Amino acid sequence: MLLAVLLASTHAKVYFKETFDETWEERWTKSDWHQDDGRRGKWTWTAGKWFGDRDLDKGIQTTDDAKFFAISAEFPEVFDNRDSDLVVQYSVKHEQRIDCGGGYIKVMPESSKDLMGKNFDGDTPYLIMFGPDICGGKKKVHMILWHNETNHMTLEDVKCKSDQLTHVYTLYITPENEYKVFIDLEEVKSGDLFKSWEIVKERTIKDPDAEKPEDWDERRKIPDPDDVKPEGYDDIPEYIIDKDAEQPEDWDEESDGEWEPPKIKNPDFKGKWKAKMIDNPAYKGKWIAPEIPNPEYFHDDMLYHHPAMKLVGFELWQVKSGSIFDNIFIGDDLEEALQFGRDTFGKSKAGEKAMFEEIEKEEDERRRSRMNHDDDDFNDEDDEDYDEEEDEEDDDDYTHKEEL
Repeated sequence: MLLAVLLASTHAKVYFKETFDETWEERWTKSDWHQDDGRRGKWTWTAGKWFGDRDLDKGIQTTDDAKFFAISAEFPEVFDNRDSDLVVQYSVKHEQRIDCGGGYIKVMPESSKDLMGKNFDGDTPYLIMFGPDICGGKKKVHMILWHNETNHMTLEDVKCKSDQLTHVYTLYITPENEYKVFIDLEEVKSGDLFKSWEIVKERTIKDPDAEKPEDWDERRKIPDPDDVKPEGYDDIPEYIIDKDAEQPEDWDEESDGEWEPPKIKNPDFKGKWKAKMIDNPAYKGKWIAPEIPNPEYFHDDMLYHHPAMKLVGFELWQVKSGSIFDNIFIGDDLEEALQFGRDTFGKSKAGEKAMFEEIEKEEDERRRSRMNHDDDDFNDEDDEDYDEEEDEEDDDDYTHKEEL
């Protein structure tokens, strides 16, 4: 067992780690995307308005509303996850009460290197896109994987966090084509790549040439063949004369014509006769075409494989800016990634939350104070108006008495 642990620790490797210290600009390149049309957003280095540790929690923040943001960095060496696990982890804090905008990270192949740096934009090919995307009621974790020259969106609906605190997102993929998603270092989703992504065709499909047999009965209930319509059923009228009706006293037959009593709904009338329904003894259920092998299916054990990972970046559009990205980890060891999260996010989250709640409390008090002040001003104006009206009424009354 000790040997296995030693081998695992020896094998584990971090290919990219970023905590955004004061040297971060030496490693990251801001794109010129949308610079010409004035829609390029700016990045700033900050811990934000609330934090647990000002130095530990510094990251890069989007600034300027309704802008495009793109920034990227290069791995020290190529990461090919053939026969190894893959972990992508980072943190993001939406200080701006985000209403519509992305917060995801992208991992790019070495072949995209010429399109990176100042040329990095929304069309740059990528291998993985992972993280929160929020717009209106849509609050989900994007998980897009590249395979066979195509990017595939997950079929799963994983909810993301949308508050104003820092959250950590972790994607873990294994050579067994299994995956796990963690939010704040807690597992929220797991499964296999075959079922959670439509990367390869299904093994079987419904036979397109199959036809439902003519004697296949899908009726769950049928009319009782032994039920007989009662004799005289159709002779019952829908309306009958109201026997209790009386001719009005002021009815004049010469001018109004011959009086006829009105008709009312017949309580004995039951509508069109229908036989009662019984269980169908020939019922076989809903017919479903049989499954046949899918001629387009091919087995692919390499769905997990992302060769030549070399670049990482954020490429976003945000209506309201203010998201802070920090503590990126890309490697082949899940436990090391989670420990990195505990050493960063874990040490700061309590202090950040306490500072945020204190700021919110102070802002609420200021809002209440402003509202009370506005109400006082309004009441003072009302009092002045009311006094003037009373004076005017008193003057009118005095004048009226004098006239008398």
